Amino acid sequence: MTTAMSDSFDLGEPPQPVKTPDAPAYRVLARKYRPQTFSELIGQDAMVQTLGNAIKRDRLAHAFLMTGVRGVGKTSTARLIAKALNCIGPDGDGGPTIDPCGVCEPCRAIAEGRHIDVIEMDAASHTGVDDVREIIDASRYSAVTARFKIYIIDEVHMLSKNAFNALLKTLEEPPPHVKFLFATTEVNKVPVTVLSRCQRFDLRRISAEQLAKHFAWVSTEEGVTADPEALMLIARAAEGSARDGLSILDQAIAHAGLEGGGVTADAVRQMLGLSDRGAVRDLLTLILAGDGAGALASMRRQYDYGVDPLSVLRSLLETVHGITLTKVGTPADAAQPMEERAAREEWAASLGFPALHRLWQLFLKGHDEVAKAALPIEAAEMALLRAIYASTLPDPGELARQIASGAAPAATPTAPPPPTPPSGEAPPWNAGSAAKAPEPVATGPILPPTFEALVDLLDESGGLAIAARLRHGARVVSYTPPEFVLSGSRPVSADTLAELNTLLKSVTRTAWKVSIVDAPGAPTLREAQDAADAAVRQAILESPIMKAAVAAFPDAQLESWPGQRSNA
Repeated sequence: MTTAMSDSFDLGEPPQPVKTPDAPAYRVLARKYRPQTFSELIGQDAMVQTLGNAIKRDRLAHAFLMTGVRGVGKTSTARLIAKALNCIGPDGDGGPTIDPCGVCEPCRAIAEGRHIDVIEMDAASHTGVDDVREIIDASRYSAVTARFKIYIIDEVHMLSKNAFNALLKTLEEPPPHVKFLFATTEVNKVPVTVLSRCQRFDLRRISAEQLAKHFAWVSTEEGVTADPEALMLIARAAEGSARDGLSILDQAIAHAGLEGGGVTADAVRQMLGLSDRGAVRDLLTLILAGDGAGALASMRRQYDYGVDPLSVLRSLLETVHGITLTKVGTPADAAQPMEERAAREEWAASLGFPALHRLWQLFLKGHDEVAKAALPIEAAEMALLRAIYASTLPDPGELARQIASGAAPAATPTAPPPPTPPSGEAPPWNAGSAAKAPEPVATGPILPPTFEALVDLLDESGGLAIAARLRHGARVVSYTPPEFVLSGSRPVSADTLAELNTLLKSVTRTAWKVSIVDAPGAPTLREAQDAADAAVRQAILESPIMKAAVAAFPDAQLESWPGQRSNA
């Protein structure tokens, strides 16, 4: 029976044992290229020099605090300091050095994380006072094999208040053989009592140029070709963090392996969802030309390719910022493509500072709206249209001067400027002058008809302080331009009068006579405004609808109403 049953089942081939690969497990680039010496620590030269001088002069602090954003080398620096303090050299007779050998037993044990006298603790998972008490108890005993017993506490800001308090006494007066090394990304959460007992090092963000150079070296070590532009894109996306950049580079190398080529800028843009620089230049050209339909089509095209609308607005902001820097004479980025550099130089030559500042404000507002919008692509399109048609608005300062001088304001163009020429060069986008010839500027004196108009003119022309003093403190007895008399009930200093005469002559292109007499004068502009607001408010309160509302809701108060003027 048993034999028959066994013959009726086909058990197949016996399972083969799984072979364990001989090759070691892959290590990500961020771990593989973690700095092993201070010379490999990029972007922190000031800190390295300070530590080197302290070691040479035997002026070592008993506690160090490293702070900075993620991925700039805080934990790596702590391990390097542990190496530097405990290195004994290849011959075993060395002392503390800023250049640890990396071959002696303490250096190798610390690098591999197995040194018995170098204790690393993650404060994020050991937050309580009991964990700190273990450190305090163990710190009383001398180091087993090393020169110093070193405690590295990562993310130290995560310790509880009681844990910090328990550590204070030992941290202030530790045994001579103990060193504390703290690392944190949020130094503002560390108590001041702890900060005052530590030597603090603020690790800086690593510049994009240094990161790109480091990534080029890593690519060479890995046997991978990478475009300089692609490395610069990765460096900028890393935002000063070497670890973030190496993680992105690791992903880009894997992507390049699938494509069968090196790391290219287009592949990095596609991987990160960045907007193509050429497409951004084309989009900005269409915006400056006033081509709304073309700009929306370009935006939709990038959106269909998978580009985030927020990334497009960010790229436009970066481009406007770059044009402004070019206009003020900032040296161009060496890693910047020639096409980008040439386009920025052309725009810098044709656009004025007011236009650039207006573009920046419009794109910045659009960026914030897209970030919060439930419909990002629609919000981005509306932001582009707002930027396009803002070019047809007159300049507020010029419009105020024209009104004050009695000249008719220039007509606002009803059609957008012509589309971009075939060469791709953008026409000037100076506000109010994109589609019309410049209006002649009046050269005669400007005599505002009322004192309030005069104060507004001074305010628009940059004399904010003088205008505020006149609006709040000047009681006018008579006003016959170019002369007016003020009441002496509100004293005016001689310096203010001199400054006022100078400003009036500069703004109105004529000399004014300002005198002060002992007469009551009219209410100040601010008092007149407050009185008018009070009258309107009282009229609203006495209206039948408002009385009914107050009767229904006795606690209701009238806070504001249409047409209410500002109290500024």
